[in-house]
Amino acid sequence: MKKVNIRISQKIMGGFLAIIFIFILNAVIGLFSLKKSSDILQETSQIVDPSKEALNDFNLLSINSRMYITNWVYLRANEEDKTALKKIHQTEYAALKGRINALKASWEKKQQQKIDAVFSKFDSLLLVEAEIMTDLASFEDYEDEAKKFSNQMRIDDEVLPKSKQISLQLNDIIKSQKNEITRSDAALLSSFDNLRMAILGSGLLCIVVGILAAFMLTRNITSPINYIRDIIQQLGKGELPQDQKKKFGNDEIGEMAEAVNKLVTGLRSTSLFAENIGNGHYQADFAPLSNNDVLGNALINMRNNLEKVAEDDKQRNWTTEGIAKFSEILRSNNDTLSKLSDDIISNLVKYVKANQGGLFIINDTEQDHYLELKACYAWDKKKYLEQKIYEGEGLTGQAWQEKESIYLTEVPQNYISITSGLGESNPRSILIVPLKVNEQIFGVIELASFNEFAEFEVEFIEKIAESIASTISTVKINEQTQRLLQDSTMLTEQMRAQEEEMRQNMEELQATQEEMERAQKDAKAREIIFDKTQFIVEFDNQFKITYANQPLQSFLHVESREILGKPIQVLLDTNYIDNAKQLLEIGNIWSEIVQLKNKNGEKIQAKASAGIISDDEMDGKYLMIFDGPEILRS
Repeated sequence: MKKVNIRISQKIMGGFLAIIFIFILNAVIGLFSLKKSSDILQETSQIVDPSKEALNDFNLLSINSRMYITNWVYLRANEEDKTALKKIHQTEYAALKGRINALKASWEKKQQQKIDAVFSKFDSLLLVEAEIMTDLASFEDYEDEAKKFSNQMRIDDEVLPKSKQISLQLNDIIKSQKNEITRSDAALLSSFDNLRMAILGSGLLCIVVGILAAFMLTRNITSPINYIRDIIQQLGKGELPQDQKKKFGNDEIGEMAEAVNKLVTGLRSTSLFAENIGNGHYQADFAPLSNNDVLGNALINMRNNLEKVAEDDKQRNWTTEGIAKFSEILRSNNDTLSKLSDDIISNLVKYVKANQGGLFIINDTEQDHYLELKACYAWDKKKYLEQKIYEGEGLTGQAWQEKESIYLTEVPQNYISITSGLGESNPRSILIVPLKVNEQIFGVIELASFNEFAEFEVEFIEKIAESIASTISTVKINEQTQRLLQDSTMLTEQMRAQEEEMRQNMEELQATQEEMERAQKDAKAREIIFDKTQFIVEFDNQFKITYANQPLQSFLHVESREILGKPIQVLLDTNYIDNAKQLLEIGNIWSEIVQLKNKNGEKIQAKASAGIISDDEMDGKYLMIFDGPEILRS
């Protein structure tokens, strides 16, 4: 709630105005009391007293009416009462009723209802009296005893009871009017008492207000001045006074005290803020005394500069520690690419506080180069289990093709999800960094996180990506060299084994060759022996002789030129030839006892055997042997 600023002059003026207001209020209360008393007196003189007088007159009129009608019946010669009764009926009641009706408008509603009921009963009573007056209008009517007795009965049964009821009701109304007069007198006395008390109260109030005004003015001036003096004295000594939590007025001196109090509070807050800055607590809350607070704004600027320097140092230290950490990882795990990849991605995800990560390496062992997932951390590996990512394919392939990092803070739906035992959700950011050295790409790192990556984190990842690429290049070269060394060693062992095998084979071949030579010699000897002792003839698929050995030529007494190209029938009968053709053409061996004839006509009986020695369709050859030892001469 906003405080009201009241000046000292306004307070002094307010004190005097308060006293004047009290006097005016006293005058107003006095006038009001006098007016109220005047109204009560006027009401009493114009309504209450006339109403009481009219009701008494009405009560007297009712009594007189009852008396006059009774005398009308019982006193025939009382003309004076009869005249008076007629006057009541003709003028007096109407006038009295009009006067009461004029006064009853100021009565209570209940009293109005009561007087209306009395008027109604009195009107009915006057009707009864009028009937009686009509029945006994002349002396002759009084002579009629029945009529006289009847009207006497009406006096007793109707007039007297109604008249008594009217009197009782009028007395009740008169009593109420008397009470009203009593209340008016009490109200008049109370009004005078109130006037007296108001005069006494206003006097006492003027005295109290004067004393309080003097006390408040003294307190609002002296106390703040003493407080300001003490504060300034302590500030002059370089001390910061404790907060006494004093309350001051809203005048000029109170404002001065509040300003000094705010100055002390501000200096205390400034001192504490400077101490926090000195202790490295840059997040401490501090508000300057105003927009023009030179010291406060200077401290805030100093805090902001120191905080920026501290934050830069923190980021620099974080980057330096990260580079040292990953340099050690790259140095100690450069034997196998798989272990190196696992160590890189797991440590990188943890270090940058990401949630998922994958390390893709270019597979250049095949003709078509492609990226394959070499290591991952909290990654849905099934996604890339069988998949090859080619250059320009997807965001990962695009980073490979453009050789530039890709950073997304609006991740497409269903691109990737971070999964835990409780569910899965899309990451908030995706960072894809190519692993390149001298514009040559060796792989791609892809990180997913629920948080956005800071600029220095992206720069750090890009910086170590070059070291990772260099190490991957070295490891791949080492692995290739190791594979080549292993292949060379294996090839050397294989060559040694082949040399030994070849040596053994050569020895075996040499032994076999020697054996074959011996066998050939033996075969040659056997062939010579066989050729010298047996009849041998060769013929083609047309059964024309292509060769005949010397023993056969000698037996036939012919030379080879004489029989070469001749049909086999020159040696054998035709019936033998047909049977031999059938068997030889289907690849079987033919054997039969035959007769040979020579040039001189001599016939020899011998056992002949023939078989195919060449199955060439164009140049097939058959061999026929005649068993020499079984030659029988005829």
